Amino acid sequence: MSGARLRDWTDLSALERNRAFATCQRIAETVQGAVSPYVEFDERTSCGSGGPLSGLPYAAKDIFQMPGRAPSWGLAAPVRGLPEGVKADVLKCLDDAGARRTGFTRMTALAYEPSGINSLQGAARNPWNQTFAPGASSSGSAVAVASGACFVALGSDTGGSLRIPAHGCGITAWKPTHGIVPTGGAMPLAPSLDVIGLLARSARDILAVAPVLAKLPPAANGTRIMIAEDALATSEDSIRIACQQALAALESIGVETRGAPAMDLIETAGSQALTIMQAEAIETHRDRLDDPAFDPMLVKRLHHGFKIDAAALANAESQRPVLQQTFGTLLDKAGILALPVMPIRTPPLSETDPASPGFTPRTLYALSAFTRFANFLGLPAVALPVGFDDRGMPVALQLVGRLGTDRMLLRTAGAVQHITNWHGRLPTTLTPMADIYGDMLI
Repeated sequence: MSGARLRDWTDLSALERNRAFATCQRIAETVQGAVSPYVEFDERTSCGSGGPLSGLPYAAKDIFQMPGRAPSWGLAAPVRGLPEGVKADVLKCLDDAGARRTGFTRMTALAYEPSGINSLQGAARNPWNQTFAPGASSSGSAVAVASGACFVALGSDTGGSLRIPAHGCGITAWKPTHGIVPTGGAMPLAPSLDVIGLLARSARDILAVAPVLAKLPPAANGTRIMIAEDALATSEDSIRIACQQALAALESIGVETRGAPAMDLIETAGSQALTIMQAEAIETHRDRLDDPAFDPMLVKRLHHGFKIDAAALANAESQRPVLQQTFGTLLDKAGILALPVMPIRTPPLSETDPASPGFTPRTLYALSAFTRFANFLGLPAVALPVGFDDRGMPVALQLVGRLGTDRMLLRTAGAVQHITNWHGRLPTTLTPMADIYGDMLI
């Protein structure tokens, strides 16, 4: 695996920040042929002058509206019938803060596919190994960050679509508390589960950007961490070993950890999340089912929502406050629940592509087995790289907190990253292109 590391935005001098956008543009154009993170470069980028994020190169998942440009939502053509002149709230927040958009990134159709595969417009490719899955629907944004084409990228997360590609691509993800980041002008999928969040190389970079998008409560000190011991025990060996390395790093700086069983909560809430996702997805997009841009497989998947009757949906929704209370009881005096992002290693594409003879539905389901519960409960979560598996692919740990503890989670992830060097690694397949990175490399 590569030993070279990409620098964080928060580590750059003023002069280096002034050069960063041009450098990222050059990198984006160079790596596009290799790993294809972008569906379109942005020729109408904001000026990026002034503001707390002045000059910050960022990318955006192709779910956001822009005046003069219709998003594709991962479909084969731009979406028709959207209101004219709308600019997504999060794009406005970043642009007004001085950030500069490098382009819009690839995604799965309607963000409704956990594997990252898109047969309609092509998919981003995992920069660590192109034969492996890049992650879930925000995979283009993750690949853009991991390859150095931007420092921060916007994505969405309905069941794990920020955290899963962060795991697969070796970067950091922030899934916010539900409702704190504005969603105006963004494609909905399942509104009671959807959030817009960030991908970056480090938690420190996310902490620099997140307050522009949301008001984050102050972080508590002296965090205790509850380890989901049964989730860790049921994970593949190299996943468990990597996560234990990160927990040991936290313990080395005085963070108290202890274990508790959490799989009953994770599985129950995750199952309810699937019910709500299917019901809300068909309600959101039922008027577009005859759109020729919706391929038969996508329409078939959406149709599963018609099987969710009103009683089943009401039952699922009624479980939210009950399971939120259960989560609080589980944490007891701890502030954070720690568990792997995924119980399995990043799988080969052949196991996650329904069109492949090697496809296994069990593998596809496992990608989000440990992430959906946080969406159902509205909880904030951070995924941070914590090492590599036995095939040389990145592994991520997930930190989940009570509602509104986003800053605490990011600071805790930052504490791990301050004393380790797992984040920001230049992916192996891009190492031969190292000469294009200039002063971006450590």
